[in-house]
Amino acid sequence: MKIDRLIGILSILLQKEAVTAPELEERFEVSRRTIGRDIEALCKAGIPIVTRQGANGGISIMENYKLDRALLTRAEMQDILAGLRSLDSINGTNKYKQLMNKLSVGSSDFLIGDQSVLIDLASWYKASLAPKIEQIRAAIDRSIELEFQYFAPSGESERCIEPYYLIFHWSSWYVWGFCKWKGDYRLFKLNRMDKVSLSGRVFARRHVPLPDLSDERIFPGGISVKALFEADCKWRLVEEFGTGCFTVRPDGRLLFQAEYTDKENLLTWLLSFREKAELLEPESLRAELAACLENTWKRYRQEEGRPK
Repeated sequence: MKIDRLIGILSILLQKEAVTAPELEERFEVSRRTIGRDIEALCKAGIPIVTRQGANGGISIMENYKLDRALLTRAEMQDILAGLRSLDSINGTNKYKQLMNKLSVGSSDFLIGDQSVLIDLASWYKASLAPKIEQIRAAIDRSIELEFQYFAPSGESERCIEPYYLIFHWSSWYVWGFCKWKGDYRLFKLNRMDKVSLSGRVFARRHVPLPDLSDERIFPGGISVKALFEADCKWRLVEEFGTGCFTVRPDGRLLFQAEYTDKENLLTWLLSFREKAELLEPESLRAELAACLENTWKRYRQEEGRPK
């Protein structure tokens, strides 16, 4: 992709005095014309690049810009490369690793060496996520409307959006776009999307607001929860809510207090602890949870009475 090449070319220019166009062509496996367009794009981005003809010529960053070459330190570049490599974990390819290998050939140790940061963004749904991500990226790059079936707590629906951003947040992937049905910008979770396809209809790009991804905006709270947990649940409470979410009672049990957003998610979460959790407040949800457990018990009792 073009952005990969631009990062690669800039990396080379930051570490070498000059490089020739044929060298860049061979390293990135593109034509002379493509390299020329990439150099022009870097110039438009404010990087002062000059070209010199002759035996000692080549492409380089202007001499008076050398002081800014320290803008990317070795540690910062390693962080950038760690992020690029993490993208390979999404789609199961090695294209970003291959890019880094190309940049490392014949260069200093600026791009190589031991890696102390390893990021893996893969999930249990890698097989289904990778094609969706590629389709969405293609739709964003080409400004093509995206169509899909969406599964939400309110039900299933057919959606058509103008996609603008792929987002990895809260351990999941989302797409942010203008929903033609709602007439507004919406955030869609990729795991809830099915039958994703490019419609073929090109849209005129809007001035797009960035999504508000603050926890207060997406998870506003509203349910004050108080519950008792057995002592051996401590590791999970710490993992999910931190060490300040509970106090230890004299009997060893954990008094948990927190704000929760969604009633159904709260009940499901408590049930995942089985008999090791007891909801104390709010009283209305305690009664609802008790009724749920009673109905479940009755169903299992009925199953026991059925002939085998």
